[in-house]
Amino acid sequence: MAIGSGSDRLMSDINVTPFVDVMLVLLIIFMVTAPMMVQGVDVALPEVSAKPMETDKENLTVTIDREANIFINDFQVRMDFLKEKLEKILAGKTDREVFFRADKDVPYGIVVGVMAEIKAAGVEKLGMVTDPFEEPAKTQPAGNKG
Repeated sequence: MAIGSGSDRLMSDINVTPFVDVMLVLLIIFMVTAPMMVQGVDVALPEVSAKPMETDKENLTVTIDREANIFINDFQVRMDFLKEKLEKILAGKTDREVFFRADKDVPYGIVVGVMAEIKAAGVEKLGMVTDPFEEPAKTQPAGNKG
């Protein structure tokens, strides 16, 4: 046995097994936690019998919840800053379209006031978001069989 012979070289290959293990664990963690991260504003929308619009892009949405809190997408904003915020958001956009959702229990005056602020911000198209109308199940009268 020769000490210091040329056969004792260091191996310069990277061991990727621990790296792959860590990546798989992170992938599983993200797959489990991603559905829990979906947030939104809970609004009881009025029901109407209109056909849904087809859209292929993410739209700007202004929402009023049951407590009359105002949101631009998922970010809360006060009524006196709504026009200013919308003007800044829409400043560089050519498509000045906003969708509007309001809880059915919010007073009409608040809804109209928010709509006026949205229009004052220079919005060209204001779409109203509703839930589809569901007819109650029809039942036969008690005396009729058949």
